Amino acid sequence: MFSNYLIGLREGLEASLVVCILIAYLVKTGRREALKPIWTGIAIAVALALGFGFALEFGSQELTFQAQEALGGSLSILAVGLVTWMVFWMRRTARHLKSELHGRLDAALAMGTGALVATAFLAVGREGLETALFVWASVHAASDGTPRPLIGVALGIATAVLLGWLFYRGALRINLAKFFTWTGGMLVVVAAGVLAYGVHDLQEAGWVPGLTNLAFDISDTIPPDSWYGTLLKGVLNFQPDPTVVQLTVWLLYLVPVLTLFLLPSRVPVRTAGTAASAAK
Repeated sequence: MFSNYLIGLREGLEASLVVCILIAYLVKTGRREALKPIWTGIAIAVALALGFGFALEFGSQELTFQAQEALGGSLSILAVGLVTWMVFWMRRTARHLKSELHGRLDAALAMGTGALVATAFLAVGREGLETALFVWASVHAASDGTPRPLIGVALGIATAVLLGWLFYRGALRINLAKFFTWTGGMLVVVAAGVLAYGVHDLQEAGWVPGLTNLAFDISDTIPPDSWYGTLLKGVLNFQPDPTVVQLTVWLLYLVPVLTLFLLPSRVPVRTAGTAASAAK
């Protein structure tokens, strides 16, 4: 439930911030007539994301077991790739997101209503599709037969909407760069578990060998049905009996990606010549 709450919060807050920036800019510049096409684009994006999620869930139920495992594993790996790109992109652009969106909105205002709808749709739709895919993969990996993973996602999105509203009202100010760094780091850990689970699905589908070659088995020490086993699986997608391939993929992803993500951002060094030119 916690890991899916984190996904809902992290992904939902990005979309909420985008909406907040778009709406606030139009209101402050006195162009309220453009709000309707913006909300139309947002509504279409949300509907598309929900439809995509439903299609993933109910479409996969019509497949054979091997096909379900192959689809689940493939989409899990795709979701990890997208979320990895997203956390690095947001880490790099968090400070400049506002000015970037303002520039796009100014261009859309000059082009007309259709461009406004498209701008809002593209800004929110990308986040929505990424969220739907990663939530589906994470819930599929952490599902324990209860609605808790979905409840976690819903609570995370609800919290994100509330935070977005507070940002808009000016009642809440936080360092977004630090926020996205901390939550992004935790999301990388969650993504590593989803990746390992996706590889296991591909092994069960017969696409990847080594299903019976276990790296270790500590099921007696950490029973999967115990409260702490459930907690580890829900938060980290921990598996007490991973295969060698799963463990290898998990390490090859987590160690370098988390290290690169947590490295301090490089600040361009100004040389003496550059400083002299700037002074002129």
